[in-house]
Amino acid sequence: MRRRRVSPRRLVYRRGVARRTFDRSPWNLDPKVSFLNHGSFGACPVPVLEAQRAWRDRMEAEPVRFLDRELEPLLDAVRAEVAEFLNGDPDGIAFVPNATTGVSTVLASLRFAPGDELLAGDHEYNATLNALRAAAERDGARVVLCRIPFPIHDPAQAVEAYLEAVTPRTRLALVSQVTSPTALVLPVAALVRELDRRGVDTLVDGAHAPGMVPVDLAAIGAAWWTGNGHKWLCAPKGAAVLHARADKRDRLVPLVVSHGFNDQRADRPRYRRLFDWTGTVDYSPYLSLSAAIRFVGALHPDGWTGLMADNAAMARAGRDRICAALGVEPPAPDSMLGAMAAVALPGLAPTPEAARRLHDQLFDEEGIEVPIVLFPVPAALAPGAGPSAVLVRISAQRYNEPGEYAALASALAARLLGPAKPRSLLGRLRR
Repeated sequence: MRRRRVSPRRLVYRRGVARRTFDRSPWNLDPKVSFLNHGSFGACPVPVLEAQRAWRDRMEAEPVRFLDRELEPLLDAVRAEVAEFLNGDPDGIAFVPNATTGVSTVLASLRFAPGDELLAGDHEYNATLNALRAAAERDGARVVLCRIPFPIHDPAQAVEAYLEAVTPRTRLALVSQVTSPTALVLPVAALVRELDRRGVDTLVDGAHAPGMVPVDLAAIGAAWWTGNGHKWLCAPKGAAVLHARADKRDRLVPLVVSHGFNDQRADRPRYRRLFDWTGTVDYSPYLSLSAAIRFVGALHPDGWTGLMADNAAMARAGRDRICAALGVEPPAPDSMLGAMAAVALPGLAPTPEAARRLHDQLFDEEGIEVPIVLFPVPAALAPGAGPSAVLVRISAQRYNEPGEYAALASALAARLLGPAKPRSLLGRLRR
């Protein structure tokens, strides 16, 4: 049965406020919500969900045949397609549920000496900074945070911030390809190259990267890189990859050790033997990555290149609309943006209560789903310090339209700046 298309111009009424509905085909998103938060958990299109359902049905039809005899070659086929999309080595790709698991897997596999330094930026994701701190506490190492400016004027400032924090004790650097709170696209290839020259291995958190920005793992050259499939690739929840450089694979062990640990087959790399089977789980998210790559890329006449460019252009335009409405300057150059953008909100106290109140007002009163976040995140705060800003972070995906960002800009201005002052009589006469 075909899904009924809902006209984007149709009005619905909620709490007495007239509001448009949105045609979200082929996504199954609520048509009454202006969904400007694809970046948090993504959204999976209906045809990709149907592909996942087909994999589940195939597994349940004969679980032993599927899991014991068919799974490995199926994973290998998807691995080859993902490797081609990311320009990575198929032998270096393992499937993990999410990028946070990828980061934790690397950190759990490494050991550090007392006094070693683990470097990260203060724009990192709270969960991955927590994982870094846990690894440091385990081994008596310490976390060093470099301060990346925000607003930022040039990507070189991010590189400089990392390099200035490197010392002879630096053993590992955690770098986001796209920062979560501030939505900055960092120059990871340049960072990895400079850190390598200083003898520092790099773990790149590419959670937002696949499907948002072009990813070339060979060119990046990081010791380890991990990225989500459920965000901008629009795969089902629970699909991510961990890529290890050839000289770093033997050091990795999955968080769950299973049969692969003593599997002696010579025709299958140890990395695959360890990671492809960590117990009985639902493998359909991994197997659906192929469907996501093919279907979502086909939504644009120029494929993924065109889709990523259009989404980035919409995010930039939306950011500019919000900045103009609030009377603030764009906090980052266009070259550092993908399909997300963050803006610091003027006049709002940087407290959890103020951020939560504004988020709830936008959703309950305007039907707008958009993150209102404190910056820096808790794990990036200095002892005794509090957040310095509240950010709104917008996302742009194929199902969004420019008017949604205009509505958000107006709603923010009304709540943060108050009602517009009436023009003077002289000003009105001059119109």
